[in-house]
Amino acid sequence: MEDEVVTAAMQIIMKSGDARVLIQDALDAVSVQNFQLAKEKLVEGQKEMTAAHSIQTDMIQGEARGESRGYSLLFTHAQDTLMTIYSELYLSKKMVSIFESYEARFQELLNKFKGDTKV
Repeated sequence: MEDEVVTAAMQIIMKSGDARVLIQDALDAVSVQNFQLAKEKLVEGQKEMTAAHSIQTDMIQGEARGESRGYSLLFTHAQDTLMTIYSELYLSKKMVSIFESYEARFQELLNKFKGDTKV
């Protein structure tokens, strides 16, 4: 049982870490106004997070069925990592939306300015 816990914990940590890299890629894309790429990276990151969450859920459901595994500091760390990166994903999605909105408003103002012959 201990090997199963270690394996699950490491899978959660690795998938969450992969998601973190994709989230960082998305924010890098936002910094150069490539919102399409940012959204694609966040979708990929969400898939990694969903896979990590599924592993966690399987472990919790097993314990609910009476499959006692005992306490594992590594699994606790994996859960902490999962939740931290979920927060990063959530905030990054919001940031993409906000910056995309700002860019659209900026372009609208720029177009108005260019069309104003009085200036």
